[in-house]
Amino acid sequence: MEVDVETIVDGMLGGIPVGRRALVAIDGIGASGKTAFADLLAARVSSRPVLVLHADDFFNPSDVRHGRGRNSPQGFWLDAYNYPALISTALEPLGRGTATYREASYDRRTGESFSPEPRTAPPDAIVLVEGTFLHRDELVAQWDFSVYLDIPFEVAARRMIQRDVLPPDIVRGLMQRYLGAQRLYFANARPWQRASVVMDNSDPLAPVIIPASEASAARESAEQ
Repeated sequence: MEVDVETIVDGMLGGIPVGRRALVAIDGIGASGKTAFADLLAARVSSRPVLVLHADDFFNPSDVRHGRGRNSPQGFWLDAYNYPALISTALEPLGRGTATYREASYDRRTGESFSPEPRTAPPDAIVLVEGTFLHRDELVAQWDFSVYLDIPFEVAARRMIQRDVLPPDIVRGLMQRYLGAQRLYFANARPWQRASVVMDNSDPLAPVIIPASEASAARESAEQ
């Protein structure tokens, strides 16, 4: 079913609590359009304040991320993100805690861990969290609503080449690590089954809500 953003926003607002903050995950593989979609949702919600957090702001430093090797899928799956920091300094206080949170634990400019000044969220804010692996076991219980943006791996590879202006041979090395990690994620979490909504975002100008069973991620998992 082809949808417009207003339909997604209406469904989201109908599926999250009122009278308190709500946490919404925007999940998907790299280049699936997570950041753009989160920004689009944030711009279309007018009834409540909206915050946007980026899971990549909770990376581990490179010595941890690459400790198993720069091209290791297992390393990306297990070591890329600082989940204790994401949960304890952002998701838990924003969910039902004090509302004082930190928007990052990793400085992308320096590649180092850091602790930014705390912020305070409005009591009825919708918190959009965009990133990959957001339906893994450590995180899935945090969400009041979630979207899984589904695109085939080959579409993701083309977008990464175009977006990052990288030579195809470099992209192949990155994809070996990244897509291998995604296959581990699919096997361990089946995010298309855990999401509130699955959306085919192969054409970001014409997103389509699909049954979980029709997700390319489901087909990819079945072929492993």
